[in-house]
Amino acid sequence: MKVIISILATCLALAGCAMAPVTGSDDVDQLAQAIQQLDPEVDPAEARRAAEISYAYSSQLKQEWNVTDPALIHNAKIINGFREKGLCNDWAQAMTTRLKQENFRTLDLHWITSPPTAFRIIHHSALISAKGDSMSDGIILDPWRNSGVLHWAPLREDTKYNWRPRLEVREDLISGANPY
Repeated sequence: MKVIISILATCLALAGCAMAPVTGSDDVDQLAQAIQQLDPEVDPAEARRAAEISYAYSSQLKQEWNVTDPALIHNAKIINGFREKGLCNDWAQAMTTRLKQENFRTLDLHWITSPPTAFRIIHHSALISAKGDSMSDGIILDPWRNSGVLHWAPLREDTKYNWRPRLEVREDLISGANPY
């Protein structure tokens, strides 16, 4: 038993020392371009502003919420009362709220959820799409995964999670359609 505890402690220590991805201007440029390519009607200035805010706000929240560990360890700190914010739903709410403040004319914001399964807990994230498009055509904006460093990808390429509209997942959980 002592060996198992020692191995787990070593793994947690190494995970805590893992370097988070570094963000640069190329990252913002790439996200802005991806947002602009969602639809010919997307305003390039709005795409650029959304990309800048997504990266800057993720970094700001990382500092405000004192996120210093990998996401799951930070979650454990919240559950045990050592931190107040930084669960995936905190990130999703903060990102969608902040981006909605811009009142984009050519972009829509969505709160999406991956329902729990036997092997994975529920996960929430923000998503941006062209005005009027469904979430399936959008780009996921997920700072939780990399502990405050923005992860983004077209939703169709983010196969790690089974993304659906948040209220649809909520209804399935309340009705018992999803047993988890």
